[in-house]
Amino acid sequence: MTPRLAGLVLALMALTAPLAQAAVDTGHLQAELVAQTSAIAPGQTVQVALRQEIDKGWHTYWRNPGDSGEATKITWTLPPGWTVGDFVWQAPQPYPVGPLVNYGYSGEVLLPMALTAPAGAPVGQSVTLQARADFLVCEDICIPESAELELVLPVQAQAAEAAGRWAAPIARALDAAPKRADLTARFENGDQGLKLAVTGAALAGLDLAGSYFFPFDGAVIDHAAPQSIERGPQGLTLGLTASYAFQGPEPPEVLVGVLKAGDAFYEIEATVGSLPVEAAGLGPPAPRSSGGSGLGLPVALVFAALGGLILNLMPCVFPILAMKAASLAGHAHEVRGARRQGLAFLAGVLATFLALAGVLILAQAAGAAVGWGFQLQSPPVVAALCLLMLAVALNLSGVFEVGASLQGVGSGLATRGGLSGAFFTGVLAVVVAAPCTAPLMAPALGWALTQTPAAALLVFAALGLGFAAPFVALAFAPKLLARLPRPGPWMTHLRRVLAFPMYGAAAWLLWVLTLQAGPTGMARLLAAAIVLALAAWLFGLSQSRSGGIGLRASAAVLAGLALIATVFPTYPAALPTGAEPSGLVAELPYEPYSAERLAQLQAQGLPVFVNFTAAWCVTCQVNEQVALARQGVADTLAATGTVYLKADWTRKDDVIAAELARHGRAGVPLYLVYDAKGSAPVILPQILTEGAVVRALEAAAG
Repeated sequence: MTPRLAGLVLALMALTAPLAQAAVDTGHLQAELVAQTSAIAPGQTVQVALRQEIDKGWHTYWRNPGDSGEATKITWTLPPGWTVGDFVWQAPQPYPVGPLVNYGYSGEVLLPMALTAPAGAPVGQSVTLQARADFLVCEDICIPESAELELVLPVQAQAAEAAGRWAAPIARALDAAPKRADLTARFENGDQGLKLAVTGAALAGLDLAGSYFFPFDGAVIDHAAPQSIERGPQGLTLGLTASYAFQGPEPPEVLVGVLKAGDAFYEIEATVGSLPVEAAGLGPPAPRSSGGSGLGLPVALVFAALGGLILNLMPCVFPILAMKAASLAGHAHEVRGARRQGLAFLAGVLATFLALAGVLILAQAAGAAVGWGFQLQSPPVVAALCLLMLAVALNLSGVFEVGASLQGVGSGLATRGGLSGAFFTGVLAVVVAAPCTAPLMAPALGWALTQTPAAALLVFAALGLGFAAPFVALAFAPKLLARLPRPGPWMTHLRRVLAFPMYGAAAWLLWVLTLQAGPTGMARLLAAAIVLALAAWLFGLSQSRSGGIGLRASAAVLAGLALIATVFPTYPAALPTGAEPSGLVAELPYEPYSAERLAQLQAQGLPVFVNFTAAWCVTCQVNEQVALARQGVADTLAATGTVYLKADWTRKDDVIAAELARHGRAGVPLYLVYDAKGSAPVILPQILTEGAVVRALEAAAG
C-alpha cells in the first residue's frame, strides 16, 4: 500500500470511527462509548467516556448509591497492552425515596475514563474496544439493565488532538468533576454528634447555603438525616448523623467524599481531630431553595418596606398606635410642629431598628443563634418591658406627668420635650413590635441575616421606613390633620382611655414571663410592679406640691429598686427541658419538636405539621386561636394521620434558631407541612386560616 493510499484509508477510518456503533437502548436509557479524540497514537492517553441519556423521571447511581441502589459498573475487554482507568465520577445529586436518600444522576451524564494505548500499537490500523456496562435504573421501581458497547479508534503516528462531537462535552465533564483543592478538613464524633469542618481559601466568597457532604463510603453516615450547616470566617461546619460504622471497636479515622459548597464540588479527605474555630461561629446560612435566601438586595428592600408597612396592622402594635394617636391629636393644628413630631418619630424608629440589627449581627458573629424577637426570649428583658408598659399606662392615667399635659400643647409643639417624646414613642413602637412578624417581612429579614452587615443594615432601615411611613405621612398631610378636632378637655379623657391598652400590654408581658420563669418569676415581677406604682404615685404627688424634692428622690429610689430587682437576678426555667408551655384553652395534641423526631416520622412515611412558635409572638397566638385550635384542623390531623410537632422558641433555643435560618427565616411564626413521601416541606403563610391549614394537610396526605 502506498503512503498516499495508507493516509487516505486512515482518514476514512477516522471519519467513520465515531459511527462504529450507535447508542444502545437498554430500556430506560441510551448508553454508548464516546471519545475526546478521533484517533490515538502509540503510548498516548486520551479520554473516553461512558455516556448515559436517562429517560425522564428515571435515574442511575453514583459510586456510593446511598441508602439503596447500585453504582454503575463497566467491564472492559481490551487487546493486550491497552488499559483504561476508573470513572471520573461526576458530582451526584440526592434522590429522596420515602425514608431513604440515594445519590445518582438523571438526564445526560458522561463518566470519563483515561484510555492508554501500548507503545507498540500498530499504526494504520483500528483498535476495537469492547465493554459491558451495567446499570440499576430507578423511578418508583428499579430495573437492572446492561449494554454491550464498542468503541473503534484508528491508531495514528502523531498524538491525536481533541476533536469531534464529544471533545467539548468530555472536557466540560472533566472540568466539572469534583477535584482536590487547598482545603483542610477535620471531623469529630462527640456529644454534639458527628461534625465535619472544612476550611480554606477555596470557600471564600461562596454561597454556603445548601452545602452538602457526599461520602464515598456508604456506611459512615445516615444519608437520610438532615445535614445542618454553620458558617465560619474561613469555612463551614456540617452536622452529620453517624452510622453504625462509628459504633464498632475501630471507628473510622478518615472521612473521604465530595463537599458541595455553593455551586462548586470538591473532593475532601477529613481526618479525626479537633475542629478549627474558623469553620464556625457565623450562624447557619439559609438555603437558596426556601424562604427569602434568594431574594437579592432590591427585592429584599421592597419586601422589608412593605413588611414594615403591614407591621402597623399587627396586634402587638395596637397599644403603641394609641400613643401615636394621642401624640398626633395634640399637634393636629400646628403644621410645623406636627412635621417635627413625625420626623422625630421616624428618627426613633430608624435608630431602634438599626440598633437591633447591629445587636443581631454582632451576636451572630459571636456564634449565637438569634433572630427577630430575640430580646423577648430573655426573662429580664420581658420583665423590664412589662414595667415600662406599666409606667406608660400610669402616666396616661394621670398618676404622674412627663412633660407638658395634652391640654397645654398648643404653644409648645416644637419644644425639646415634645420631640423627645415622639422619638421615645418610635423607640417603644419598635420594641413592642418585635413579637410580630408581618407578611413579606420574614423572608426579607431571613435574607438580610445571611448577608454582609451593610446589606443587613439597609434591609432593617427599609423595614423602619415602611413601619414609620403611615405616621410620618399623616404628619405631613395638612388637610388630614385639619380634620382632627382642636386640643381641648376631651384629650384628657382620650388619654385616660388610651391607658388601658398599655395595661393590657403589661399584663400580656407578665403572662409571657410566667411561661418563661414560672410562678417565682411572676411573683417577683408583681412585687416590682407594686413598688413601681408606689414610685409613680410619689412622683405625681411631688408634682402637685412645692418643694417636693424628697418625694421625687424617694420615687427615684423605689423605681430603681423595682428595676434592679426585676432585671438582675437570674430567672429559673419554668419548664423542664423539652417541655412545652400551654397557654390555650383548647389545644391540638402535639409532640415537642426535634430534628430526630422529625426524621423518625419521615422515615415511617408519615405526614408532619411543624409549628415554630413562641408565647411572646402575638401573631403566633392569634393563629393558634383563629386557625389551629379548631375542630376542623383536629379532625384533619386525625383523618390524615399527620403528626403535629411544636417547636417552642419562647426561651432561647439554638436548635430551633438554626432550623428557622435553614428555612430562610429570622423569627417566628413558621409553619411547615411535610408530605408522606419525604419531599421538601411546604411553607404556609404567616397569617393562617383554618381552611388553608386543612387544605395543606390534605394535600400532604395525598
